[in-house]
Amino acid sequence: MQRRTIVARIHTSGIAPANPELFFHLQELALYGLEATLIPVLSFEFLSLPSFSEKLSHPECYGGLIFTSPRAVEAVELCLKKDNKTEVWEKSLKEKWNAKSVYVVGNATASLVSKIGLDVEGENCGNAEKLAEYICSRESPAFPLLFPCGNLKREILPKMLKDKGIQMESITVYQTIPHPGIQVNLDSYYSKQFAAIGPTTAHALTAKGLPVSCTAESPTPQALAAGIRKALQPQGCC
Repeated sequence: MQRRTIVARIHTSGIAPANPELFFHLQELALYGLEATLIPVLSFEFLSLPSFSEKLSHPECYGGLIFTSPRAVEAVELCLKKDNKTEVWEKSLKEKWNAKSVYVVGNATASLVSKIGLDVEGENCGNAEKLAEYICSRESPAFPLLFPCGNLKREILPKMLKDKGIQMESITVYQTIPHPGIQVNLDSYYSKQFAAIGPTTAHALTAKGLPVSCTAESPTPQALAAGIRKALQPQGCC
């Protein structure tokens, strides 16, 4: 019989295609004898899109782009659609941005960035700290890197770049809020073991008074499955 675990995941806004990596999370967990239920715990609201759209229209002012979440890529898509810039993006803007470095964290984000026509690097770094190290190992650009981010972004990447004298311009393009149905969804389960795919998800669960048994060390199916397996082991077992 499979042991049951509840996996809390971030809720997407529905603008981007469904994340294909969710299938691999379920598949990887099944290999460990775990049955997973995916529960939305966070929602997102987009902010400052007119300002962001203006910045996207002037790649000559920047040394490149940094994407650390799929939501930031969705913000680009929204800007292009709302301001009717899809055609100019395809004809000129995309090529101009591709002449610069486009840094990303994670394969899911990299996949979305590739779909809007940008060439990516750094996707295998795993987290923002390692991406910052990768960026710092490169030649410092003459212009600031444009970093669309959320209101809960961690400061480690900006701080590391600043310490190395690398210019960066952050713009908050979305804010994270608790999903309105999180309590109803979670109340229907009796399990007291919750696993989070990342620190932001873990924070949202903790804020609701829910115990988080483990948080994946990186946003991958393998890391999540390994974390759950370790949390389910009796104390003292290896």
